[in-house]
Amino acid sequence: MMMKLPWRLLGLSGAALLAFAANSLLCRLALQRASIDPASFTSLRLAAGALVLALIVHRRRPAAAAVPPDRLAALMLWTYMACFSFAYVSLSAGSGALILFAAVQLTMFGAGLRAGERFAPLAWAGLVLALAGLLYLLAPGLAAPPPGAAALMALAGLAWGVYSLRGRRAGDALGASAGNFLRALPLALLLSLLMIPALQLRGEGIVLALLSGGLTSGLGYVLWYAALPGLSALRAATLQLAVPPLAALGGVLLLGEALSLRLLLASAAILGGIALALTSRARR
Repeated sequence: MMMKLPWRLLGLSGAALLAFAANSLLCRLALQRASIDPASFTSLRLAAGALVLALIVHRRRPAAAAVPPDRLAALMLWTYMACFSFAYVSLSAGSGALILFAAVQLTMFGAGLRAGERFAPLAWAGLVLALAGLLYLLAPGLAAPPPGAAALMALAGLAWGVYSLRGRRAGDALGASAGNFLRALPLALLLSLLMIPALQLRGEGIVLALLSGGLTSGLGYVLWYAALPGLSALRAATLQLAVPPLAALGGVLLLGEALSLRLLLASAAILGGIALALTSRARR
């Protein structure tokens, strides 16, 4: 039987997962009310996150050596955030988080396969179930999310999965993230310049973007990195199963979004399949 998490670790993990789910809600809320355009949301989110992470890293160890730059990681971070923002123009908070999470986990599993990792039959069954749930969610129909937005969110998940894999190599994950945020910012600003004809900037949207970058992204990552040393890989991955349901619940309660039967069934298949694969993988 799995040991219970200490209260401090449980609190850190819970706060980080709430922050990750809140990113979907803040982005969806800002774009739903047309108070900001997706490119500007991405730029402000990255700028606020870069500032918060830089201040925390500097305050924690002002004399530490700089982390070597990882330009591919910065590119993946920008790709994730840009695709995330543009996808949420059309996606609900719940379906967006579910597609993102499924793409992230499938990318991680794919990387394991490529590295020569062998999966038990039960793990394969879980992956097939998760893929079936994702295909069901995206299949044409009245309740299906828009295909273009779904593809963008899947690309965001792929980029976040690659970014996470790159982060495993970093000895100082927090310092590396601060550098990646800073290096991704010029790409976001360039995209904003290209999207000037579609520029929308109102006070509410600016505040929501800054909250998403500084609070739920910047501080959210700090909380998650503080919790990770006390979590096994299985626990960390399994805890993230809570993010899509939290985002869906927040979308229903705070944004007035509908909770469709298709989303519920797809969520059960995707999250259940991934949990099955993770558990089987850990036992093997």
